[in-house]
Amino acid sequence: MNPYQLFSQFGISRSVYELALSASEQMMNFNRSIDSIAEARQLGVLQAFHNARISESSFNYKSGYGYDDLGREQIEEIYAETMQAESALVRIQFSSGTHVLATCLRALLHRDDDVLIVSGLPYDTILPSFGKIRLLNSAGEKDEIFQYSESRQTLAANGVSVRAVELTKQGQLDLGQIETALLPETRMLYVQKSRGYSSRRALLSEEIADLKTLVDRLAPGCIIMVDNCYGEFMENLEPTAYGADLIAGSLIKNPGAGIAPSGGYVCGREDLLQEIAEAMTAVGVGAEIGPSLGFNREILAGIYFAPQVVAAATAGAVFAALLFQKAGFSVAPLPEEIRGDLVQTIQMDNADQLTAFCEAIQAAAPIDAHFSPIPSEMPGYDCDIIMASGSFIQGSSIELSADGPLRPPFTAFLQGGLNFHNARLGAMLALERVQSL
Repeated sequence: MNPYQLFSQFGISRSVYELALSASEQMMNFNRSIDSIAEARQLGVLQAFHNARISESSFNYKSGYGYDDLGREQIEEIYAETMQAESALVRIQFSSGTHVLATCLRALLHRDDDVLIVSGLPYDTILPSFGKIRLLNSAGEKDEIFQYSESRQTLAANGVSVRAVELTKQGQLDLGQIETALLPETRMLYVQKSRGYSSRRALLSEEIADLKTLVDRLAPGCIIMVDNCYGEFMENLEPTAYGADLIAGSLIKNPGAGIAPSGGYVCGREDLLQEIAEAMTAVGVGAEIGPSLGFNREILAGIYFAPQVVAAATAGAVFAALLFQKAGFSVAPLPEEIRGDLVQTIQMDNADQLTAFCEAIQAAAPIDAHFSPIPSEMPGYDCDIIMASGSFIQGSSIELSADGPLRPPFTAFLQGGLNFHNARLGAMLALERVQSL
C-alpha cells in the first residue's frame, strides 16, 4: 500500500494529501523546539518520581476517609516539584478545571475582598462562579457590568467585588491599567493563561514575572492566581516559577495525558493550599481526607507521560496551523509563534463550516467516530456549542477534540491528540470536509 492509500481510505483527496505533505516538510522547522521542551520536562518529571520514591505500593487502593494515603501524598510531591511550587493538592474528587478554580476562589475570597481579573473576561464556564463582573474601561468610557448568575453561591452574592481589565491590543497584560485598578482591598489578581473562547493570544509563563514585580511593589499581600488549563508542559517553566502564588488545572487536560480518569490540581504556596483544602473538604480535616480510590496508578502514569503527549498534541496543532494557512484560512497562533497553551484556532466563514470541521474531528477519533456531533446548549454557555470529542475519557481535551460556539466569528478551537499521526489525520479530514461545502 502506498502512503497516499493510507489516507485515501479515510476519504482524503489527492489535493489535500499533497498540501499535507508540504505542511509536514515545514514541520521540520518546529519539531526541534517542541522536542527540546518535551525532553526537559520529561527528565524533570522523572527526577520528581525518584525524589518521591515511587514504588508499587504507591498504587495501593485507599477507600473511606482516605487517611494515610501514601500514594496520594507522593503524587502531590511530584506535582509540587514538577510545577516549581511549594506544595500541591491533587485530587480525583475534582470533576473539572472549573470545579478546581471555583474551589480556590471560594476558599480565598471573602466579604469586602476585591478580585481583579487581569486577562479580560474569562471563559464561559467560570463566569457564573464570579456572579457579577465590572469590566473597567481604560478609554474614559463608562464601565460595563455583566451579571452571570443570581445564585447565592457566587462571589458577588457573598460580598466580593469582582472587576476585570482587558489585555492590551497586543494581547499582553496591561500593567499600567492594572496598577491604576489596584485597590487596598484587592486580595487577588486572577489570570487566565489560555485564550479560552476568544481571539486573544495565550499568555506565556514568563509574563507573570512583570506582574509579580508590580504586586511586590504596590500590593505585597495580593495573591496572583493563574488558571493554567491547557498550559501545562507547553513551556520549560510554569507560571509558579515566575512568581504566581497559585496555578490550577484539570487532570483531563494536559497533565493527565489522556490516562487520568478525572481530577484536578492546585500548586503553589503552602499556606494558601491549606485554606483551599479546607474549602474542598472541611475545616479541621483539610487535605487529610479524600481517598484515591485506586486511581493513583492512572494519575501517576498520566503525569509521567504528559510531556510526551503534550509534545505530540503541540505538533498536531502546529501542523493544523500550517495546513489551514496554506489553504487560505486565518489561524492563531501562527505556526511560528511561541505557544502558551495547546489551543489552535482556525477561522471558519459560517456555522456550516464550523459544524463540518467538528464533524471531521469526530470522524477521525478512535471512539464514537460513527457519530456526528450536534450543536446544543451547554451549561455555562450563552449559545449553542458544537463539540467533537471521541475520547477515552469523557470531555478530555488532551485527546483529539474540537469545539466552538455557533456565533460569529465562527472560530474552530482545536486541541489535543494523544499521538501526532491521529492529530494529523484529523486536520486533513477537517480541511477535506470544509472544502467540500
